[in-house]
Amino acid sequence: MVGVDGSEGSRQALHWAAREAIARGGTLQAVVAWWRDRPGAAEPGHARQSVRSKQQAERLLAEAAASLPVEVPVAGQIVEGRAADVLVTAARTADLLVLGCRAEDRPGRPRPNRVAEEVADRCGRPVVVISASSPARPPAVPVRMIPPRRQPTALVGAGGAESARRER
Repeated sequence: MVGVDGSEGSRQALHWAAREAIARGGTLQAVVAWWRDRPGAAEPGHARQSVRSKQQAERLLAEAAASLPVEVPVAGQIVEGRAADVLVTAARTADLLVLGCRAEDRPGRPRPNRVAEEVADRCGRPVVVISASSPARPPAVPVRMIPPRRQPTALVGAGGAESARRER
């Protein structure tokens, strides 16, 4: 399963997850969470979501599926709600959850955003965080899947190197 929000990190995560789905002979579940800004709806400590309408979510999902360079079965899901809540709920039946992040602590080491951190803390499934690649760097490549027993989070750099693993 992969979370899609239109960011470069999300696009890299989508392509990484597509390669994993092909390697495992599975279907790629792409999930887009959208949230209409409402006065007083923002919760303290939570980032504003970038997808703010169902139409925008539908467009993102269609673009994401069309951008895949390989044939992979894609099951799309659009859900209204906080991104972390939507992803945690959707991940209940997933073998692996792949998320993108927008930044790196240093080259090749992803820095998960608040959504990725919260999802990794709550979802009970293996989580892989893929950082955005600059055009000069190759896209992330698959790493081994980690059993969910102790809730590990693999952080995969733009070059595909696994840079850190935290046991929860």
